[in-house]
Parts: sequence; C-alpha cells; structure tokens
Amino acid sequence: MNRKWFSILTLIAAATFFFYLSSCGYNSHLISISIAPSQGATFGAVDPALVVNFTASGTYEHPPETKDVTSIVTWVSDTPQVAQVSNTGAVSPNTNCGTANVYATFYDSPNQVTSNSSLITVDGPLSNGCPQGGALSNLAVTIGGGTGTVASAPAGINCGTTCAAQFTTGTTVTLTGTPTSPSSSVTWANCDTSSGSTCTVFLQTNRTVTATFN
Repeated sequence: MNRKWFSILTLIAAATFFFYLSSCGYNSHLISISIAPSQGATFGAVDPALVVNFTASGTYEHPPETKDVTSIVTWVSDTPQVAQVSNTGAVSPNTNCGTANVYATFYDSPNQVTSNSSLITVDGPLSNGCPQGGALSNLAVTIGGGTGTVASAPAGINCGTTCAAQFTTGTTVTLTGTPTSPSSSVTWANCDTSSGSTCTVFLQTNRTVTATFN
C-alpha cells in the first residue's frame, strides 16, 4: 500500500471513530432505574420526623454506564397520606398508618422510565397514631347503573357475587371495574383517586364507593 492510500484510510478511520463517539454521546438514553433500599422501610409511628433516605441508580446505553440519578428523578408515593417522599428521596410517615409504595420515574424522550417499587409500612400502637388489634373497616360498592363487575385488590369484593368486604383499617384497596355489554366504560364516585377502570380507596373508616357503568 502506498503512502497516499495509507493516509486516506487513516483519515477515514479517524473520522469514523470520532463520528461513533459523537453518535454514542448524542444517543445516550436512560433505560432503567433501580431504587434502594429495595426491601422498603417500616415506621413504628405516625411521625414525620422519622426518615429513611432512598437512592436511585440509572442504567444508560450508548455508552453503557450506571450512575446515581437520585436528584434528577421524580419521586412518587402512591399513598401520600401514609408515606411522603421528598424530591431527594427522603421518605417519612405523613398523617396515617397503613402501607404505601414508593418509586421513581424519569422521562427520557420518548420513554417514561419507571423504577421498581418499595413497600413502606407505618404501623404501631394507638398511642403512636395507629389503630390497635388489626381494626377492620367495611368497604362497600354500589352499582349506579349499567352492567359490569367490580373486583378488589386485596381480594374480598367481587361484585356480581360480593359487593362489600372488611379490610384492615389503613389498607389501600384498589377496585377495578369491568364493563359488560352494552356498557363500555365505568365512572367512579367517592374514591380517593380514580383513573379509567380503577378506583383507589385509602380505608380509614367504613366507606361506600359507587361504580356507574356507561
């Protein structure tokens, strides 16, 4: 190979290498998030001064690497009455006993990346703000119209068969409505939160929820 061709090939190789590096940097994407402690945390009282600090690790591609993303993710508690979480991952009891799931999310266009969830439990004696003796509360579902079924998680309610059940006070119960023909959707009343076919109830006392199939 003469010197001219050697020089040309060297320039092509160098350009390809730098283009590759540039492309890798440009296309770096977060592909997963892992939060710790993954086993969650248990608090013995409704006391916001009690804190467990969570961290988040992000796995990236192009180039592959794992780094701390605790301060850039969005921290979420699915039952903020039980467990509150700061934007730095500090988790503490809020106003009620029960359980909550904490997780982290981050939008890396075009994907919304969501971490594993960690279970937070707030439980203790009555003197520390929690019910004693596994107190129970009743959750009932009434059908406001239309046709469909409603089931609960934890199990207990399966409308069409059973439209009420008792759960431990402080439990978060998720109700799922399934329309049957000619109904095609469901709307909820008296939930703590609702989205589409699901209704979430934080059960502190006896409650009645209405599901209307449309």
